[in-house]
Amino acid sequence: MTLIIFLLLIVTLAAVFSVQNAAPVAIVFLFWSFEASLAIVFFISVLGGAAAASVVYYLVRLKRRLKSRY
Repeated sequence: MTLIIFLLLIVTLAAVFSVQNAAPVAIVFLFWSFEASLAIVFFISVLGGAAAASVVYYLVRLKRRLKSRY
């Protein structure tokens, strides 16, 4: 239950930050550049971080499960 409350707090803070920072920003990555709202950039970053954390979590969990079998 504590984890759910923590995740809801993080999502709420991210939403408030996104709403207050809607100014366009220039994004430059290697040879690719574009302009987007800071809120969208932040939201995509949060989603990417959550996806990466989930993948790492499941890989560690799988490794432990396989290690415990043998």
